[in-house]
Amino acid sequence: MSQTIVAKRYADALFQIAEEKDLTSQFIEELNVVKSVFEQNEKLSVLLASPNTTNKEKTALIDSAFASVHLHIKNGLKIMIERRRSNVILQMIEEFITLYNEKNDITHAVVSSVRELSPVELTNVETTFKELLNKKSLFIENKVDKSLLGGLRIRIGNTIYDGSLSNKLKRIEQNLLTATK
Repeated sequence: MSQTIVAKRYADALFQIAEEKDLTSQFIEELNVVKSVFEQNEKLSVLLASPNTTNKEKTALIDSAFASVHLHIKNGLKIMIERRRSNVILQMIEEFITLYNEKNDITHAVVSSVRELSPVELTNVETTFKELLNKKSLFIENKVDKSLLGGLRIRIGNTIYDGSLSNKLKRIEQNLLTATK
């Protein structure tokens, strides 16, 4: 079974529990904390996947590392570890976030720019694209990309809105090359 399918199944089960208990907002916050801990501590993933570490030691590690996290989330992580699925924990969290966003009509956008955008600029981008996409909310992740030279590149799902200066220069170059043929 592919890792994506496995991650989706665990995320779906956890999401169902969160909805039953009316804890989806709390779970999303806590899973983002779990995600950042895993991303910042690569040794944690290695230790949890190691056959030299017993399941008892692994579950004790989860209990101590995520003491403030809701019991259902900890238990979900423990089940994944016991079933040797620790390699899909981050993917499961991403799938949970996707389920949450779909349920709450939230769209995730990655906005690339040559510098960090100000709160006002981010609000303008959010307002424009919420109207364009007819969405209730837009979560924006701003990434700095010096290769753009200027302007913005916005990725929402599989769609890219490229208003960068580097893209405009490439189009001009292509137009000049095709005009000379």
